[in-house]
Amino acid sequence: MQVENAVYPSVERIGALSAVVSDEPVVMLNLLRFRDKAVYSDGRSTTLTGREAYQIYATAMQKVVEENGGRFVFLGQITSLVIGDVEDMWDVCGLVEYPSAADFVRIATLPEVAEIGVHRTAGLEGQLLIRVNQA
Repeated sequence: MQVENAVYPSVERIGALSAVVSDEPVVMLNLLRFRDKAVYSDGRSTTLTGREAYQIYATAMQKVVEENGGRFVFLGQITSLVIGDVEDMWDVCGLVEYPSAADFVRIATLPEVAEIGVHRTAGLEGQLLIRVNQA
């Protein structure tokens, strides 16, 4: 199994998610790996860790998600791997529920999300974002 962390989804994956025609809630499983030190694309000097920069983003993003009908369900520190093997472990996992896949795309592409995204990019070394539906 090949695992590739990224910071943002591809255009194709966002397009596929946009095409989902369901009003069922969707939960996004976030597996996050932080940089040791935040790195801002504009070159600003900072003493923030990656985790601290990401937390700036997450705090603002939680407000946006909740204002748009979603909710943060769970956030936890990843402590150990019980089954399987990966080269590098993620730091944190989070579950965020959105009213629908279309709402996720709409929220993720809001201008205010783009504005706060600089902290997300500065803080993350990589991420897996997995869409899950109630079974």
